[in-house]
Parts: sequence; C-alpha cells; structure tokens
Amino acid sequence: MKRKKRWALLYRLVRGFVQRRFRLSSARCTLEGPCLIIANHVTNWDPLLLAMSFPDKPIRFVASEHIFRRGWVSALLSRLVAPIPRKKGASGADTVMGVLRALKDGDTVCIFAEGDASWDGLTHPVFPATGKLARMSGVPLVTYRLEGGYLSLPRWSRSLRRGRMRGGVVGVYAPEELKKRTGPEITALIDRDIFEDAYARQRREHVRFRGEDRAEGIERGFFLCPRCGAVGRVRGVANRVRCDCGLSLLYTEEGFFDPPEPVATLSEWELFQEAALQKRCRETEGTLFSDENLTLRKIGSGHRETALGTGTLTQKPDALEIAGRRFPLAGIDSMAMVKTDLLLFTTGEGYYEIRARKPCCLRKYLMVWQNSENSAG
Repeated sequence: MKRKKRWALLYRLVRGFVQRRFRLSSARCTLEGPCLIIANHVTNWDPLLLAMSFPDKPIRFVASEHIFRRGWVSALLSRLVAPIPRKKGASGADTVMGVLRALKDGDTVCIFAEGDASWDGLTHPVFPATGKLARMSGVPLVTYRLEGGYLSLPRWSRSLRRGRMRGGVVGVYAPEELKKRTGPEITALIDRDIFEDAYARQRREHVRFRGEDRAEGIERGFFLCPRCGAVGRVRGVANRVRCDCGLSLLYTEEGFFDPPEPVATLSEWELFQEAALQKRCRETEGTLFSDENLTLRKIGSGHRETALGTGTLTQKPDALEIAGRRFPLAGIDSMAMVKTDLLLFTTGEGYYEIRARKPCCLRKYLMVWQNSENSAG
C-alpha cells in the first residue's frame, strides 16, 4: 500500500510536466492485478513517459545497473520505484530471476526488452528469450508502444524538439493464451506489437519537431561520413551535418535530410554505416580507430568500482586495448552502451566499464564487437 501511495503522489507531481514538456498524449490502462509490460525503447525518459498510462499501477522497471552507483539518487530511485538491476553487457540470468520474483510478489514489471534505446528511429528485435520469460511469468503480458519519441529526443542529442508523442497499450495477452504459444512465437508477437519506424510514420503524418541546433551531437552515433566514408570527420553544426569532404545536409524539422543524397534519413545512414564498417573490419590489419582520455573500471559485487587506469582506447580488428590491457573481441561475452558516454562489457574475468571523459563516439567500438559476433555466428 505504501508503494501505491508513493506512486500516486509521484504521478500527480510529474504528470503535468511530462505531458507539457513532451506534448505527450497517453491512453490510460486500467488492467487489474500484476502484469508484465514490454515496450519499445526510444529515450532515457521512457519509464516516465510510459508511466503516464498507468496512474493506479506502481511499476517496477528493469534498469541499467549503473543507476545503482549514483549515491543519493540511487537511494531515492530505489525507494520510489524499486528498479530491478540489469547489467548491460552481461548475462541477464539474474535479471530474469528478479523479474519473476517481483511478479510472484504481486508487482507489475516493465522491460524495455530491446536492451538499448534506438539510434536510428527503428525498433530493433527484443532479446530472443523475452517470449519464454513472458510465458513463464504466469501474469498477463501487456505490449506498449511509444510513438514520436525518437524525433522528439534522438539518443545522440541532448536537446528536446517540440513535436508530438503518443503512448498506449497495443495488446493484452492472458497467461492462458500465452501457454498455447511457444517462446519464439511470443517473441515474434512482441516484436510486431512494439515495432515503430519513425520515418515511415513521418512520411504519413509530417509532424514538425521544432528545436534549435537539431543536428548537434549527431557524431555521437553516426561516425562514418555517408559521402566519403571517413571516420570521425562528420559532425553536427547547428541544423546541419557537415564533413571535411564538403558534405552539408540540412536536418529538417521533420527529421529528414535536405538534400536527400547520399542519405535521406538516419535509418538509411545506419545501413550505410554498418556495411562500410564491416568492409573496413575485413580489410584493415592495423588500428581501426582510437580515442584519447578514457577511463577503465571493473565493476564488482555490490556495484563497487575499481579504477584500472586512464588512456587511449584503441580498436584493433580483433581486440580492444586501453590502459595497458588487451581485450580480445572473441573473449568479450557481451557488450552494450548507456546513453552515449558509457561502454559496458563482460569477459571471463569480470564486468568492465569504459567511460568517455570528453565527447567522442563510443558507439563505433560497440559496432565492431557486434560485427565480430555476427561474423563468428
């Protein structure tokens, strides 16, 4: 009961702010009892945005482990919403057990099961075991989709654009119905329900997302010039994307590039970037790229941090090197990012964090590891 009262108070305090700031319209859900909510992931504000549809239902969100290392902020979040920790870049076995325990205790749990906020405006497949978890849960599965979030606050940007957002339940599936399906079938159902293509929607609706310096920070996620293919030369300047090769694209209020060549959208740029990086990984024998002044830490039990050094992060075709340590890509079990400045990964020796101390694109290192995993598969 205390949690329900705290939730109701929190909802009343933030509802007006969230709806005005994000121009959000939310469809209210009145489902009784505990449930498992699975939603697409677009912004760092997604838990708060989704919560606007559930005024009477306290929700425990699965959250990145790093928020438990933020002192009084972590303590406050734990008291208000009791998040379930998830080590990004690590096995999710402990998280699954935490989710199942919470559901058994009568709590409602929300998972952003893509594991990572979208970089290119498209919803990506959820973790393959998500359907199995939903089937095991014994509670209703609620699928939820946020629309308009990517163009309101792209992951690579720190400035909000005023456009239009919507959020609402797509489907509610009873435990009895889930038992009739296999885990992969439920996973496919979830992928279908929560899928969002920001650019396909824009071509239908043509919403203007107004804001200043719309292209600022784009290099945090998009590092390969779509014209010349150079790494690290592209940058966002005010409302334009520029490169030393002469590239100059206006990033419009509708989220498209003008002119629409060599790419018309960030999802097209993403496809180009993936293919170009794969080619570079195949053909390069030495250093792919590097960045200076990054810190390496090892994260132990109880969220304890141990500093291992600061230095240049170097990407070789087969390994990451930093602070006198070498991490073969084949020995990295999992890797993920938090926001734009934190890279997390696990090896047989432990769980590590690389943090940028000045602006740089850490995403390119994640994409090299992902390419190596796909190649090995």
